[in-house]
Amino acid sequence: MEVFKYKKAVGFMANAKKTAIFSAVLILASLALLFTKGLNYGIDFAGGTIIQVQYEGVAPIDQVRDIVTKHAKYAGATVTKFGSDSEIVIRTKHASKSVKGGAKLEVQEMLATTGTFEIRRVDLVGPSVGDELKTKGLMAMLLSIIGILIYLSFRFEWRFAVASVVALIHDVTIAMGMLALFQVDINLPILAAILTILGYSLNDTVIVFDRIREGIRTIKSAKMEEVIDESVTRTLSRTTLTSLTTFFVVLTLFLFGGEIIAGFSFTLLVGVVVGTYSSIFVASPILMWLNFSVSEFREKEAAGAKRQKERDKQRAQFEQGSI
Repeated sequence: MEVFKYKKAVGFMANAKKTAIFSAVLILASLALLFTKGLNYGIDFAGGTIIQVQYEGVAPIDQVRDIVTKHAKYAGATVTKFGSDSEIVIRTKHASKSVKGGAKLEVQEMLATTGTFEIRRVDLVGPSVGDELKTKGLMAMLLSIIGILIYLSFRFEWRFAVASVVALIHDVTIAMGMLALFQVDINLPILAAILTILGYSLNDTVIVFDRIREGIRTIKSAKMEEVIDESVTRTLSRTTLTSLTTFFVVLTLFLFGGEIIAGFSFTLLVGVVVGTYSSIFVASPILMWLNFSVSEFREKEAAGAKRQKERDKQRAQFEQGSI
């Protein structure tokens, strides 16, 4: 399906320096936010206590939130819906055996005037467990990026791999900066969203790079800038449809999915926008600036095709001899 039809290529690369400056500003702002405000680690990483409460009717979440946040021991606690309207979850960053042991009685006393309810569970996440999860989460992201670098080096060429990894680092840095700006609780679903951003951005970049590689073979121009402009223009309809479809689905989750997945969907919203932008305005210009030679690529392709033709000929001769 063609949404956009162009008689000539859009001059994306003509604005490459401007978009590079814009991206640099976003990255520097994100790093500044990470160093000044920092990330707001949730219970999964910082440790704490999770208390699940179920009411007979609709849970008075506003009343519960007002009561809990006024309690000295539960200062900074969050109260969110859990599944149905009758269940809520109280999360506090206090994590000790005494908190866990007395939490049930304390919550029962605090919420005695809010209605009939039952304490379903009290879970404790220790600080050491949180530190281990942080370490493993960071390792998961690093290993993902290293794996992507190796994969793209084999599938394309090292310049394609470098451009893709820079775009991925660009996307993750800006997403983390947005999380720091709005002080979103960093928990395991957020980590899953970050890894999803890596996959989404990579998929978009690989599709653009596939079209660029095809354009190098078929487009007559010997200038890499013109080849990239033509190739990216050809993918514009596909990129727009895919990105908008994904964006509206995630936006629906963010608006109507409730507080439990609000952080997850917000991170994905940022990732979809930044990932689509980076595949065109970050990865492609970097490929151009790495002195990628169209003529060199075509020579390698011709040499590779010649070697493959010789191998096919030898295989055919061998099969005829064996018969």
